[in-house]
Amino acid sequence: MDNKVDVLLGLQWGDEGKGKVVDVLTPAYDIVARFQGGPNAGHTLEFEGKKYVLRSIPSGIFQSGQTNIIGNGVVLDPILFRGEAVELAASGHDITKVLKISKKAHLIMPTHRLLDAAGERAKGNSKIGTTGKGIGPTYTDKISRNGLRVGDTLATDFADRYAAARNRHLETIRSLGADIDTAALEKTEKDWFDAIAYLHTFDIIDSEHYINARITEGARVLCEGAQGTMLDVDFGSYPFVTSSNTITAGACTGLGVAPGRIGDVFGIFKAYCTRVGSGPFPTELFDADGHTMRDRGHEYGAVTGRERRCGWIDLVALRYAVMINGVTKLIMMKSDVLDTFPTIKACTAYRLPDGSTTRDFPFDISESAGIEPVYENITGWMTDLSKAKSEEELPEAFTDYIAFVERQLGVPVVILSVGPDREQTIIRKK
Repeated sequence: MDNKVDVLLGLQWGDEGKGKVVDVLTPAYDIVARFQGGPNAGHTLEFEGKKYVLRSIPSGIFQSGQTNIIGNGVVLDPILFRGEAVELAASGHDITKVLKISKKAHLIMPTHRLLDAAGERAKGNSKIGTTGKGIGPTYTDKISRNGLRVGDTLATDFADRYAAARNRHLETIRSLGADIDTAALEKTEKDWFDAIAYLHTFDIIDSEHYINARITEGARVLCEGAQGTMLDVDFGSYPFVTSSNTITAGACTGLGVAPGRIGDVFGIFKAYCTRVGSGPFPTELFDADGHTMRDRGHEYGAVTGRERRCGWIDLVALRYAVMINGVTKLIMMKSDVLDTFPTIKACTAYRLPDGSTTRDFPFDISESAGIEPVYENITGWMTDLSKAKSEEELPEAFTDYIAFVERQLGVPVVILSVGPDREQTIIRKK
């Protein structure tokens, strides 16, 4: 069986620049399929002087007519989806003919957002730092077998199914001591049902059958992940994680693709590291270097606008992510952000409380675990990389940094991003 399915995913805490790379790689594929996550994952793309932020729609929609699929592993907010699609149409990108939606994708209801907010308030100082989009509660309903799916909207009794789920949510919200603005909820619900009608203007399909039939016909598929490996619900920095499997295995369950179909796994990482929201971050910087990374990298959430926490590259976490995902090719993003640093640090190990060191990612990386990053210093390149068009134009100090990362991770870096625009991408020859 030919491996015609490649996977592209983030190796850090998300925000690695997956959207840009999907857009760059899309011409080599027939189908681009999003396999997990919800509208908290903003993929930013820039080209031809314009900037686009995608939340639920796959990043392959800007190329030459490839089929794009929202897979069964995604949770979909109809209102946000409609807003995203209408905005794209206004900018000249009508996606109705190129986008298909899985019947098995779960729906984010208006009351899921209320549950999200009530749950975070109830946690107090232990809150996760969610985006408040209702994603966690939607996945909770999915796992507890109480969710509503896109295919349910085609049923004659859908309104009754919705009412039963809403009433169950309202009871939980009241039990958390939260107030409910009934008038505001009713208004949102009307808008939500209008957005469901808009959803029906797209092809709603049995996506697992469609994808596998196309693969058998010879189609090439690129699976697009959201968030990052360190936010995986099983292997990330639990409980400060997302609610889905962000790793390669998530492409199998989120699209119905067999493991044997998987070919290349593209792992994307920044030349440094960022994180949004609460949770441990061993290499986080609180000094001028961290502020410089944030300012030069424009490190603010594409959807929320929240400041991202910044720090040096964590190769312990990256080695772990490479192992978990079976990464075959690496893609390094935002290399240009480090242009002004005379010395660059890279965490190669963790020092444990007993004084020993480990290169393996441990069970607990919280502050209470007493872990300290062990750094190696690397000479900076002090050159504006954003103007480079080819490998030959890259300074030696920068190629030395790439070689160092490759030795640490055991996987080749095949693509370099030296700026936000589609054109600021270097495909390495080796």
